[in-house]
Amino acid sequence: MVQLLSQLGSSIFSEVAAWKRQAIANGMDVIDLGIGSPDQAPSLKVREALSQYVLKEDMYAYPALKSGLPFRSKAAEWMEHRFQVKLDAATEICTLAGSQDGLAHLAMAIAERGSLAIVPDPGYPIYTAALALAGVEPYFMPLVEEHQYLPQLECIPEEVWERASFILLNYPNNPITAVADLAFFEKLVAFAKQKKILIVHDLAYSEMGYDGFLPPSIMQIDGAKEIAVEFHSLSKSFNMAGCRIGFMVGQKQAVAALSELKANIDYGVFDPIQDAGIVALDEAMYDTQFVRAGEIYQRRRDAFIARLHQAGWNVAPPSATMFVWAKLPSLQNGDRPDGSWSARVFAKRCLDETGVVVIPGDAFGSQGDGYVRIALVESEQRLIEAAERLAAFVSVHA
Repeated sequence: MVQLLSQLGSSIFSEVAAWKRQAIANGMDVIDLGIGSPDQAPSLKVREALSQYVLKEDMYAYPALKSGLPFRSKAAEWMEHRFQVKLDAATEICTLAGSQDGLAHLAMAIAERGSLAIVPDPGYPIYTAALALAGVEPYFMPLVEEHQYLPQLECIPEEVWERASFILLNYPNNPITAVADLAFFEKLVAFAKQKKILIVHDLAYSEMGYDGFLPPSIMQIDGAKEIAVEFHSLSKSFNMAGCRIGFMVGQKQAVAALSELKANIDYGVFDPIQDAGIVALDEAMYDTQFVRAGEIYQRRRDAFIARLHQAGWNVAPPSATMFVWAKLPSLQNGDRPDGSWSARVFAKRCLDETGVVVIPGDAFGSQGDGYVRIALVESEQRLIEAAERLAAFVSVHA
């Protein structure tokens, strides 16, 4: 069990949390841009609905004793509204306690122990943690800057395709903020059909595109729902991270398998939270005053990136997500033989000297070294202050 826990990939986040506690104990004013937890509440309509539903006497039975169909029906309606994709709420959608819930359990439901899954490097830690729990071997698919952080599918060996249960991708991407268009998804679906492999697409940041970009769904590709599943979350786009509500859509067999597994693990999402999720999706579809999360984070991105650029740290502005994937600047007297800095040392010294928390890129895989992930989870004013501290830090060590 200890060996299994060591494979779950959360050690760096625990380590950074310990750094943060020490910095606070030392009297440092900490600006935490580490974990991607929204700093705002859900809309007033969602909070009012939740407060009303929790007072109803008939809301406290096991959710699994009810059908759960109203939320899934609303999710299907939202998918058609947002992506022009028609789904059967009864057989092609599974309600989840957040998308991480589904990502953690899917491999157990659909993959044989000892099989293989293709996962991105860098990648969100739950991707490989889920494989460890399921006894599935990871094949790490490098995502590199020279290819716009898109996988080179033709470079994956044939024996990997033959052994793999599924290929997992995430666009817009956490941590590297890369995006993909429908042309890429069309190519991916064609590859998957040829190789007879399931595609798992994590679309947690569907509503967090910038500069007019609306991230697409793989389900928009003809035939995709016969060969793919896709995860959606209300956590980031609707500021409902603490509520734990999301859903998976797509291939009926995978939806049924995950639904059956979860029926043996939990009793479903608390009904008032499902009902509040319905209100959130309705608001996004039909309230003309609704403000997309991407609009808020774009203003934050612009303020933060502009200040870094003024200081000479030319970080690439993201096209989506709530993160900045920042390539480390050239600094002196680092921890490596050539004098360069590892991402972990940069993050530790940055916190010790400036009070700004960032996550070293190697927390997400070997391809992440040389980068840090910065979460835009503070107000514009605090982000500008953080950028000024980071700029001063870079200047001192340049």
